[in-house]
Amino acid sequence: MSFTGPSMSSGGNTVRRAIEFGRTYVVRPKGKHQATVVWLHGLGDNGSSWSQLLETLPLPNIKWICPTAPTRPMTIFGGFPSTAWFDVGDLSEDVPDDLEGLDAAAAHVVNLLSTEPTDIKLGVGGFSMGAATALYSATCFAHGKYGNGNPYPAKLSAVVGLSGWLPCSKTLKNKLGGENEARRRAASLPILLCHGKGDDVVQYKFGEKSSQALTSNAFQDVIFKAYSGLGHYTCPEEMDEVCAWLTTKLGLEGCSS
Repeated sequence: MSFTGPSMSSGGNTVRRAIEFGRTYVVRPKGKHQATVVWLHGLGDNGSSWSQLLETLPLPNIKWICPTAPTRPMTIFGGFPSTAWFDVGDLSEDVPDDLEGLDAAAAHVVNLLSTEPTDIKLGVGGFSMGAATALYSATCFAHGKYGNGNPYPAKLSAVVGLSGWLPCSKTLKNKLGGENEARRRAASLPILLCHGKGDDVVQYKFGEKSSQALTSNAFQDVIFKAYSGLGHYTCPEEMDEVCAWLTTKLGLEGCSS
């Protein structure tokens, strides 16, 4: 689940412009199926490692879908390929956002959720770059559109971001400013953000600023949890928080031990 750096062995021979997503791992609910959550891994990782962790959580009513990002040349690694949801040049506020990559990743999440039964609540979460993609999906849901202007069709009921950041935060006010319906959707969407104060990959201040950007732009149900001493990884305390929060916000029947 931690930042593992570029994957030098996969997909490095050719550079394809078409986006090819990797393998998807599914964790079936052990109890009554009430919610489906797409969970997105971090840079250089894959869906398998998170599916193994999520399977151990006491959330028997959730179906987890853990896709694997495309392998692409990454600017942050000088062009070396890595599994990544979108391209980044640096983890700072001053670099341009890869809107094309973000839209493609958000659309992939929607596609994975599109075949779920209508009575099932839908969510998206992730770690690091996966958290950034989940938060971008939250803004698309509120706006009702992807960054390219195409309609965003999914109805999200919960968004979780661990050790991540909010892409396109500077344009969020323009997206939601005067649209009452967009502001209503933003206000209705519960978001949980968690970040370690010892994070040396995605700095704690980015998580904090992301929370502030959301709450100042009509997202009214945002919780930001800080963890002293936690680096760029997760911990049992954090996952306990995620379990309790999802159980409440998705109206699940309760945790099983």
